[in-house]
Amino acid sequence: MSSFKVEILSFDTINELPGSWEKADYVALLNGMDYSNPEEINDSELKEMCLMSLTDNEPTESARIVLDYVIQDRLTDGQIENLSHEILTEKLWEEYPELTLHPDFFRATQLLYQAYNGKFPRAEAVQFQMKITGDVSIFEQNPEAPVVRLLAAGMSDHSLIHRLFSDQVEGTSFKEAESILWQLNTISKDTDSVTYEIVSSSYWLDEIKYADSYEAESRADDVVEEED
Repeated sequence: MSSFKVEILSFDTINELPGSWEKADYVALLNGMDYSNPEEINDSELKEMCLMSLTDNEPTESARIVLDYVIQDRLTDGQIENLSHEILTEKLWEEYPELTLHPDFFRATQLLYQAYNGKFPRAEAVQFQMKITGDVSIFEQNPEAPVVRLLAAGMSDHSLIHRLFSDQVEGTSFKEAESILWQLNTISKDTDSVTYEIVSSSYWLDEIKYADSYEAESRADDVVEEED
């Protein structure tokens, strides 16, 4: 274990994931709804046209279209059909058991919420910057696990990460950390500090906004040798 100083430099609640919907995504969705020549729509009008086209369908049908696009063969047609009904009332980006799908459920819900003016759940995520000072070499490879361990140290024992992943926080393997941190971008780095910008669900990390500055220990996951 190594000791670090952690500073939360900024914190915001957001309703859209950065970079989650680009021109190519809107064009693909419009094509999926049999819209003629969406490539010819002006960039400034593309999102609005996509939202309008979604509302030409029943909400559950639009949900199926959007989920089918963002999930892309990682679930069966039957699962997508069931989820197209559940997404109307449930926060799938928090409740679905497969953590790797959470950011995709979030971006699907945020678009459907905008299209249907609130008929779907309001999606909320967190975006913040944290500066870590100490032996930052443990963040060179697979930084998610040591970063989440540091974040857990800044939150109460009642936080979800402690309640659901206490063994992983204290242990030597924390594979779920990659799914907890939806986006992890390096803002700056030098010999003894690194600053990250993090996007995640408020479900996991909203409590870190109260942390400000603290000292904590962390470690990288153990490297598991691949068998031949």
